[in-house]
Amino acid sequence: MSTQLHSVQKLSDLAPSEPVQKERGDAVIKFGVIGYGYWGPNVVRNLDQLDGSEVLAVCDQSPAARKKAQKAYPQVKVTSETAELMGSTEIDAIAVVTPVWTHYELAKAALESGKHVFVEKPFTSCSSQGEELIELAAKKNLKIMVDHTFLFTGAVKKIGQLLEEGTLGNIYYYDSTRVNLGLFQHDVNVVWDLAPHDLSIIDHLIKESPEAVVATGQTHLNDHEDVAFITIYFPNKIIAHINVNWLSPVKVRTTLIGCEKKMLVWNDLEADEKIKIYDKGVNITSREGLYNLLVHYRSGDMWSPQVEQVEALKQELAYFVECIAKDKTPMNDGKAGLRVVRLLEAASESLRQRGALVRV
Repeated sequence: MSTQLHSVQKLSDLAPSEPVQKERGDAVIKFGVIGYGYWGPNVVRNLDQLDGSEVLAVCDQSPAARKKAQKAYPQVKVTSETAELMGSTEIDAIAVVTPVWTHYELAKAALESGKHVFVEKPFTSCSSQGEELIELAAKKNLKIMVDHTFLFTGAVKKIGQLLEEGTLGNIYYYDSTRVNLGLFQHDVNVVWDLAPHDLSIIDHLIKESPEAVVATGQTHLNDHEDVAFITIYFPNKIIAHINVNWLSPVKVRTTLIGCEKKMLVWNDLEADEKIKIYDKGVNITSREGLYNLLVHYRSGDMWSPQVEQVEALKQELAYFVECIAKDKTPMNDGKAGLRVVRLLEAASESLRQRGALVRV
């Protein structure tokens, strides 16, 4: 995605000649979207369908991507120049859906132009960039939302509800396997590609602040790790483990969450029963003396709660529009994105030191 900021066209050139009029009572948040590759079309589609938003322009460096966008949305201005979006007084917010190494420059330009920013995960390439963007947004009273889409899935919302209500009890561990064959990235390793999903979920569900990270991995096909194992230590003996892999013969998206009262299995590839809760556990009591421990294994029913069937990205973007319109701070704001980036940095440092403990 081109990050160059060229001369600004007239606003009349940016606006479509015959804009689609949506019937709405409230103000409409008008978007420019930068990046129409893998994820960009989904962002544009959802913004176009929302009652509270309208896409005015799509920007991409690729002629093929621009042709695809123009065919799908003939009423939208399509361009290769990011400055056309940044300089428009008609655009309220910019969605940055580009490789991570471009996020900082594009998000900074958008904020400096007075526009709210929705940015694909991970937030930035390093924590210092994230800190600068957060400070800039606060100074200009603008919103940053980082695309932590999984927080808006029915499964994660249900897990959060069960933890909040105390149904599961205190959390002991979070253990995730997120593996598949490809898609190989040329600019980041498997940790920066796949782990942000789980790191954002962990940040959302576990209320304690992480203390340290250990990561091991290996490179096989290029200079970037394609297999990695990450362990995160929290206070109160909470531990999280993430297995990410681009070299698996099968696609697996399974998470185990062990808690004091109940245990949970989340299989994101399951069509119907994504979450299964097991009334299984271990109770340890002490009789007399230190060595006389009684272990009771508890084995009860398994049940699968109903999970809301929603398109998470649609809910996320609707939430972003609401946050802008009502001046609310998103739960997945720049600070949440920064916490994930700091964990990614710690994991990268541990990888470099072949599994050394890195404090965060």
